[in-house]
Amino acid sequence: MKQGANDRITKDVWVVNVVAIQKGTKYPNRYIMMSGDIDSRVSDPNNFTSDAPGANDNASGMAGAIEAARVLSKYQFESSIIYVGLSGEEQGLFGEKGLANHAKDNNWDIIGVLNNDMIGNIKGVDGVIDNRTFRIFSEPVPPTETDKERQSRRFYGGEVDGISRQLARYVHKTVKTYMPEMNPMMVYRLDRFGRGGHHRPFNDVGFPGIRIMEAHENYTQQHQDIRTENGIDYGDTFEHVNFEYAQKLTTVNAITMASLASAPPSPTKVGIGGIVEPSAKLKWNAVEGAKGYKIYWRDTTSPTWDYSRFVGDVTEFTLEGIVIDNFYFGVASVDENGYESVVVFPNEILRN
Repeated sequence: MKQGANDRITKDVWVVNVVAIQKGTKYPNRYIMMSGDIDSRVSDPNNFTSDAPGANDNASGMAGAIEAARVLSKYQFESSIIYVGLSGEEQGLFGEKGLANHAKDNNWDIIGVLNNDMIGNIKGVDGVIDNRTFRIFSEPVPPTETDKERQSRRFYGGEVDGISRQLARYVHKTVKTYMPEMNPMMVYRLDRFGRGGHHRPFNDVGFPGIRIMEAHENYTQQHQDIRTENGIDYGDTFEHVNFEYAQKLTTVNAITMASLASAPPSPTKVGIGGIVEPSAKLKWNAVEGAKGYKIYWRDTTSPTWDYSRFVGDVTEFTLEGIVIDNFYFGVASVDENGYESVVVFPNEILRN
């Protein structure tokens, strides 16, 4: 990276990511990724001499990625899993920009990026202590959508049904199935207010990506010089990390990646019809490896897919008595072991 790239790049530096790829047995070019970042900082982002432990931001996320790799590498999956440590996050998300562009240039099929940035703190600056709730940040629709797609949303809906939002819903569903004691909190925003994270560069080029992190941040421990003022210990140090909580959020990632890497691909084309009719009609393309399909629907104001029906090995189905105007719909592929793909929101209109 050349000096002057922004005000946080003060001299020429190499931006180097650490990437481990566990190749899938059936879909080696289809990837689910878990990332942490390997840089840290103090109050002045250009201060490279003071001690910046970065225990929670973001050694916690990196430890999670390494632990997930240790566990999941003992198994085989149909799709590939990437475990990555990204550089230059505090200087402008440079590590992920490079990897996202590499993935795009080499036609990687990225089905999901799980960016883990701060997964170890349970005591918020607001005084709340919570070791079960975590946040899933996701953008509503991709920035790469076309004018035609944007216009279609105006009339048919889908303002909160982009590929990253569907990935967030997949994490939510997986956690509620396998870790019901946890409280996944869907946040309808790309990231924290006015802040950023390493999933965004993947979003920028059209890949699904989300941020998984603690629910209650403590700003006295983020981007701070190590010091004590007015009885408050500032700095991102080891004693502030709750390891049991970090273990839980690592598990969230592991079960999500194992489920996704075991599932067949999603349908690419999902059509919907039923205008001025008492039933909703859906039609989709057949998917290699799918033994059946599941139709999901929900109230238009619901954040999650609340209703579903497995319809077997067919490529079209009519939901009798379900009025298209009152719900949103989607379709997922299902394999013989019950593993499901991410739900796909309709991208075509079936004319009567």
